[in-house]
Amino acid sequence: MDNIIERLETVDWQLVCSQLNDKGYSQIKGLVTPHDCDVLRNQYGDQQLFRKTITMERYRFGKGEYRYYNYPLPELIHLIRENVYEKLAPAANSWMNVLHIDRQYPASLSDLQSLCRAHNQHEPTVLILNYKQGGFNTLHQDLYGDIFFPFQLVLFLNEPGTDYEGGEFVLTEQVPRAQSKAIVLRPGKGDALIFTTNFRPVKGNHGFYRANMKHGVSEVLNGNRYSLGIIFHDAVT
Repeated sequence: MDNIIERLETVDWQLVCSQLNDKGYSQIKGLVTPHDCDVLRNQYGDQQLFRKTITMERYRFGKGEYRYYNYPLPELIHLIRENVYEKLAPAANSWMNVLHIDRQYPASLSDLQSLCRAHNQHEPTVLILNYKQGGFNTLHQDLYGDIFFPFQLVLFLNEPGTDYEGGEFVLTEQVPRAQSKAIVLRPGKGDALIFTTNFRPVKGNHGFYRANMKHGVSEVLNGNRYSLGIIFHDAVT
């Protein structure tokens, strides 16, 4: 496993947080190596690593399949989750402050997990998603309970244009008194995308307001698309 801690330390986190404030998302190029992408993608076949498999059509979430990891998470995933959380917690608290939301997030992931457990949220929410030809994911938000962290991360585990066509990552932002804005992204293998779980603060004429955002995946036209979602809060048992 490549030294992910060193890679994370080279990221311009001030820029990431600025982009999250301005757009609700930030892309980090080449956060994980192609080899680590292959290792993570190949884990999809190891049933012992996962607590649950979801067939998306059954719940009308789209078309495809995803699997939730068990605790303990694989080391690479744990290190990314733990260290990225610590980088983002100050920005999360800034969002709560400007929106006058009575919530402050602890500095460490372990303390966030303690807060989740106090609200009966015990289950890990990290998952691998697999879309074959025709697969897609409807627009949604990953909340899982009363306690949710306002940012999440997706790692893209194979290469668009080579391993699959279509399957773009889609964000929508609700614009007050107007139609929703769509954002279409096509990150490459090894890239990470950090984005809002629920909303972002936008400065208006009378202070900040919440702009609600959702995310999904457009239809995969051919090939097989894999991604890994890292959600920082845990789920209700």
